Amino acid sequence: MGVFAYDDENSSTLPPAILYKALTKDSDSIIPKVIPVIQSIEIVEGNGGPGTIKKLTAIEGSETSFVLQKIDAVDEANLGFDYSIVGGPGLHESLEKITLQTKVVPGPDGGSISKVAVKYHTKGDAPLLEAVLEESKARGTGFFKAVEGYVLANPGEY
Repeated sequence: MGVFAYDDENSSTLPPAILYKALTKDSDSIIPKVIPVIQSIEIVEGNGGPGTIKKLTAIEGSETSFVLQKIDAVDEANLGFDYSIVGGPGLHESLEKITLQTKVVPGPDGGSISKVAVKYHTKGDAPLLEAVLEESKARGTGFFKAVEGYVLANPGEY
């Protein structure tokens, strides 16, 4: 299995604790509201803590697909959240899994920075395709901006 890694950051004007809550605890309800292709996020195993497996179902055009997401670690005290994409037809066929280690840290002017370390685990000796990497990065940034936008548009919920 090949392992390919990259680190990414997204900045926000939201305070760290609010951004963390939106990206972790509230994301299952926010994401289907703000990303039209995501139809549902449901727990298929577990109680929401480490070991929990979630199914994210998407409809793009006439195609329905899903990925399975496993929560690996939750560190509320340090605003950390680690998870993996472990299966489903929405996971590219060249990948065994994708692991993400996230942490929200204070940013300038009371805002925050979401830091993520991503590792792509390919099947066998398969290389990581540039198209898969670019699509994954774009989706990650899209998810972040959509959740942030929801919180900014609905401050009364936070």
